Amino acid sequence: MNNKYLIVDKNIVPEYFEKVIEARDLIKNGKCTNVSEAVKIVGISRSTYYKYKDSVFLPSDNNIGKKALISMMLEDKSGALSEILNLLSSCECNIITINQNIPINGVASVVISLDVSKATTHIEDILDKLESSKYILSSRLVALG
Repeated sequence: MNNKYLIVDKNIVPEYFEKVIEARDLIKNGKCTNVSEAVKIVGISRSTYYKYKDSVFLPSDNNIGKKALISMMLEDKSGALSEILNLLSSCECNIITINQNIPINGVASVVISLDVSKATTHIEDILDKLESSKYILSSRLVALG
């Protein structure tokens, strides 16, 4: 099995996964002003929250999997970003934002947010294609929502 992601029943995962989601929602909805306050309310440690906050999600309103945030380290070469954008376009991904930092030591940090609702390729396959690019030194899916 090559899949990197699973959908599982919450009854078989540790309770703190759900508490991480609760804490994130408290912050997002303005009911808590910071992480310390949110984790205290739900009863988990800050380290548990930070360890899992970008890895645990709930499907909500059929929006799961429609937006993706991908972080990558690119070689500072002419055409590198263009190749990545063309690859994403060929998968029918709609690019929402691109944030690129100034290259340091020949490497640029790039974060791209995508609408993948009409993608013709599964997100795992998109990530595999990115990893096989000659310009990408590393990439990871930061969030899927």
